[in-house]
Amino acid sequence: MRHTISVLVENKFGVLARISTLFAARGFNIDSLAVGETEDSAISRMTIVVKGDDSVLEQVTKQLNKLVDVIKVNDFNGVEYVERGLALVKINAPKAVRAEIFKMAGIFRTRVVDIAQDSLTVEVTGGEDKIEAFIEAASSYGIKEVCRTGVVALSRGNKQ
Repeated sequence: MRHTISVLVENKFGVLARISTLFAARGFNIDSLAVGETEDSAISRMTIVVKGDDSVLEQVTKQLNKLVDVIKVNDFNGVEYVERGLALVKINAPKAVRAEIFKMAGIFRTRVVDIAQDSLTVEVTGGEDKIEAFIEAASSYGIKEVCRTGVVALSRGNKQ
């Protein structure tokens, strides 16, 4: 099962390493990891996506809560939340097909962020399905490079 976990931590040296080690020690591969400061520069939010058994993940969550630098852990399983990812996709784009690529970018509601002599770089934001669909559609033109962020997520409404 896929789990998206939000971990609020003190913004200190070594916290990321301790948390990633905790997951590795339990045999979890982290599928996605995004870390950044929150509205309070002393606190960072880690959004971690892993696949695994519910009972084992419950144990990892309990272990996370025991770490000194961890403020709060939320598993979004069963909770309404919003998640987004970002990808930059550099596509082969000779002048003959640029109009087609711009049209495709419009259909996916993406943004062209760089135009070079033989390529276009497109910014894709949204859920993993949208990003995957765009990459698949763009592959017919030839993809030069793809760079993706980890997933970021927040609960819906006033929930924290």
